[in-house]
Amino acid sequence: MQAREPIFVAGAGSWGTALAITLARNNQPTYLWGHDPEHIAELIRDRRNNRYLPEADFPPDLEPVIDLEPLLEGTTDILIGLPCKALRAFLKKIAELPSTDGKRIVWACKGIEPETQMLVHEIIEEMLGPECSKAVLSGPSFAKEVAAGLPTAVTIASTDQTFLNDLIYRFHHKSFRAYASRDVIGVEIGGAVKNVMAIAAGVADGLGFGANTRAALMTRGLAEMTRLGVAMGGKKETFMGLAGFGDLVLTCTDDQSRNRRFGKLLAKGMSIEEAAESIGQVVEGARTAGEVSALARRYDIEMPITDQVTRLLQGLCSPREAVETLLSREPKQE
Repeated sequence: MQAREPIFVAGAGSWGTALAITLARNNQPTYLWGHDPEHIAELIRDRRNNRYLPEADFPPDLEPVIDLEPLLEGTTDILIGLPCKALRAFLKKIAELPSTDGKRIVWACKGIEPETQMLVHEIIEEMLGPECSKAVLSGPSFAKEVAAGLPTAVTIASTDQTFLNDLIYRFHHKSFRAYASRDVIGVEIGGAVKNVMAIAAGVADGLGFGANTRAALMTRGLAEMTRLGVAMGGKKETFMGLAGFGDLVLTCTDDQSRNRRFGKLLAKGMSIEEAAESIGQVVEGARTAGEVSALARRYDIEMPITDQVTRLLQGLCSPREAVETLLSREPKQE
């Protein structure tokens, strides 16, 4: 890989922008694209994302772009920072290029596709072919802190060792450390399930149940995440690392987490629609909970916290009933 080869970042929300800033700070020529041309025009004019990260100026190597296809066609490495719901539409744009040979895709979205319960790597293989080089970036990383240059560590996983090495090189910076892994499935499951657990933690805290309850939910949530991930082919040790335990701690304990704030709003009596509107950005855990429950049934895995979050989101129980149901379950060996 040439050190100055551009990388294309799709998604001009807070997370995509923060990753683009990180790459550009590391002297990587970076294109940043979003679906809203007016928003991108503002980024070009202001040299910052005033809508999501107003305090982070763009480095010289970061170029916001409105025209998608020419740059997408001419760029080898593509980072997807879009919400999971927008993934297929963007991949379709790549699939429609005259040639996808040599394209390498890294994604930073955390979720499971509705209805199909497909993981992101499975969607990419379906749309771009199994030979496409793929990688996932995940871990405890709030966009605002990444953009501010505060020390952050994440995991990047890929079975393509060359691509993995190149990505580690691209991202490695004095304030941003990327650890390498080959466990794509484990990293994906960790990133998806922790959002569901953050909703549960937010509900419990919103109800005033305290630190003891939060610690219990996090600990048992890690057990649920690990059981499902291992059943699907992930490695147990992955869930004790940054993409599992690390991300779980972050999203369950800090109100920068949209999923945690969403849970707290539900506990205060807001409807799902009102809470989502109040957050103002995609709450991935709300979209993911039902799909995780479906995967648990498919693999015959017990996931009681996930099931209660799903019931809550389906309107089948109140926030207090969901937590009390969990606490009243029959005693068992840990």
